[in-house]
Formats: sequence, C-alpha cells, structure tokens
Amino acid sequence: MLLQLLANGIIMGSIYALVSLGFALVYNTTKSFHIAYAAVYMFASYMILTFYKMLHLHLLLSFLIAILLTMGLSILIERVVYLPLVKKNSSLNIIMISSIGVMIVVINTIAMFYGNETQILNSNISKSVTFGNIILTHTQLAQLIISVILIGIFLIFLKYSKFGIMARAMRDDVVLCTVFGMDINRMRLCLFGLSAIFASVGSGLVAYDVGMDPYVGMPMLLNAVVALIIGGVGRFEAPILGGFVIGILQSLTVWTFSSRWQDAVTFSLLIIFLLLRPQGILGERQRAV
Repeated sequence: MLLQLLANGIIMGSIYALVSLGFALVYNTTKSFHIAYAAVYMFASYMILTFYKMLHLHLLLSFLIAILLTMGLSILIERVVYLPLVKKNSSLNIIMISSIGVMIVVINTIAMFYGNETQILNSNISKSVTFGNIILTHTQLAQLIISVILIGIFLIFLKYSKFGIMARAMRDDVVLCTVFGMDINRMRLCLFGLSAIFASVGSGLVAYDVGMDPYVGMPMLLNAVVALIIGGVGRFEAPILGGFVIGILQSLTVWTFSSRWQDAVTFSLLIIFLLLRPQGILGERQRAV
C-alpha cells in the first residue's frame, strides 16, 4: 500500500513540478505574481474538451490546438493587461490585483458557456500495468513520462540555448539587461507563451484522467506556488524538486490520515519553510543591502 501511494505521489508530483515550472518562469523573471495563471491552466482543458468531445477531432490534434490557444491567451494577458501597467511603472501589487481580475473574468466566461458542472474527457476505464505490488494506469504513465520529458528538455534548453541565457540574465537583473540592449518586452511575451505550454500540458493530462470544472485552476496554482517557495524562489529547477516533495507528501498524508488533510499538511509545510528556511531547499540566503 505504501509503495502504491508513493508511486501515485511521484506521478502527481511530476504534474505539480511541470505546472510550477511554468509559474516560476514568469515569476522569477518578471517578478509578477501571475494569479491569472490559474485561469490559463483551466482554459487549456476546456479547449481540449471543445475540440475533442464537441468537434470530435483526434485527441492529439485537440491537445496541440489547445496548447496554441492557451499560449495565445497567456500572451494576450501579458500584452493587454500586464505590459501597459509595467510601462506606467505600476507597482507589483497593482499588477497582482489586475491578475486576479483577469482570472475572475476568464473563469466566469468559461462557466457561462460550459456550465459549472464537472466535465469528463475520457469516460472509458483506463487500462493498467503492474510493477510488482504497484498498479499504474496508462494515463498515469503518460502523465509521468510526458512531464519528465518536458522538464528535461526545458532544463537542457535553459542551460544551453540563447533564450535560456537571456531568461537567466533577466532573472538576475532586468535593468542591466535593458542596458545591454535586450528587448525586454519581446522577451516577456516569449516567457508568458512558454509558461502557457507547461500549464496547458499539465492541465490536459490531469483533465484526461479526472475531468475538470471551471475552478480547477486555483488549487493547482496554490500547489505550484508552494512548490516554488519550498524549492527556492529564483531557481528555475527549484519548483521541480518542490513539486515532487508536495506530491509525495500529499500521498503520505492520505496513507497516514485522509485525503481531507492534504491541503492542511501542504500549507503547514509552507509555513515551516517560511519560518525556518525562507530561501527554500535550493535557495541561498541573500544579504539585505
């Protein structure tokens, strides 16, 4: 039983890691608390529902179209909401409040057209494979494999590509990047678009397994934020570790107590880190100047 729960925790942790990586990509570079990321996450699963269940396109094609549309929504939010505020030198608090407004508008728009009830993408019983005492469905294996592959590709891309160097430079000092001639506005658009890929893939994988409703984004966002904080803000690889820690911890919580305690234990861990190690597992203490 314990091994089964650990396996389930690792799989769910891979989803947390993937989604948290998208959030960290925006937060670490722009310092914007992108709460509308919850709506971006939710939007992707409903686009898959539209093209797969309603228009009867192939699942893979529906998935790809949903990713592109979700990227478009994320870039639109940056272009129409965030960027004008940044040009006006608005505070990060104003940007965060605007992000909450965007999230509310998108969620209610989806609820108006699709309803508030839970929607199911896959009504069939998924086939399973057995590894000793561990039983995993094909959907779970797809979640783990796709998440790990995407995370691995991103880490390689971040380290060796020109874009990765620019993203790391922007994380360290935006002003200096501007001095050296980097097009910050274009870079921001690219970062928001790339973050939407992680959100849409994670959203689609979860929705195909358990379905979705218009309010699935916020719980996932909260787990992604906790993963980033306990992993270490400022490090792109940190939310990956944080995501797996949360996934395993939540599974152990189910084994020890019940599923109702998952959120309580997760946020208790967050409080412990904020009090004892605010820089996170991989973060480093910074001296205030």
